[in-house]
Amino acid sequence: MTLLKKCIAEFIGTFVLVLFGCGTAVAVGCSSSQPNAAYFMTALAFGLVIVAMAYSIGNISGCHINPAVSIGLFCSGKMTASEFVAYICSQFVGGITGGAMLLAFFGKDSGLGTNGLYQNDVWLSMLIEIILTFVFVIAILGVTSKTENGSVAGIVIGLTLTLVHIFGIHFTGTSVNPARSFGPAIFAGGDAFKNVWVFIVAPLVGGVLAALVYKLLSGESKSESVQEKKPVVKNTASSGNKNKNRSSKRK
Repeated sequence: MTLLKKCIAEFIGTFVLVLFGCGTAVAVGCSSSQPNAAYFMTALAFGLVIVAMAYSIGNISGCHINPAVSIGLFCSGKMTASEFVAYICSQFVGGITGGAMLLAFFGKDSGLGTNGLYQNDVWLSMLIEIILTFVFVIAILGVTSKTENGSVAGIVIGLTLTLVHIFGIHFTGTSVNPARSFGPAIFAGGDAFKNVWVFIVAPLVGGVLAALVYKLLSGESKSESVQEKKPVVKNTASSGNKNKNRSSKRK
């Protein structure tokens, strides 16, 4: 598959994520202070988008549709530098296009599903987003590490994104995706755009941490499994000498 086709797939996937995920949040009136049906519908919408895109463009680009996922895979050695840059650019363009569509559908006053600081605290918001992204990315690295998981990987990843949204919407609206946050923020302006750097930096940090931790853990487990499966080699030379000694004594 050519890099251009992969980039187009990433653009489409990120566009759909922003439009349907953030769009659902706006349409149902999701509020971080009210864990009602709209709250859970929004969390489910983001997860279902991942499931839909995983089984449609996953065989083309891997369905990253998230710079935090791409940086995690890049740090894991599963992407080249040129692929990483191309994916990131495609994802941000897809996010911006999705944001523009939200603006056309709902108008600027709707908020466009942007993220916000928790209690106006930058560092607390960053910590929350790093943790959320860490959980999301490490789940992706784990489920995609075995080819036999291919048939269920999209479902697992989608449910994981739903999980982090159920927990995280209350705090920041849940980003875990720089492109998802940047696209709507540039059209919403105000505090959303002023603070968008938090939702770019924190998910990237979370993605890198997830890659490093998973690499450490999976490396240890592999070495342990190799030791467990290491065959017992008999000392044929010593056994041969023993046989010779026995035969000489008989003589």
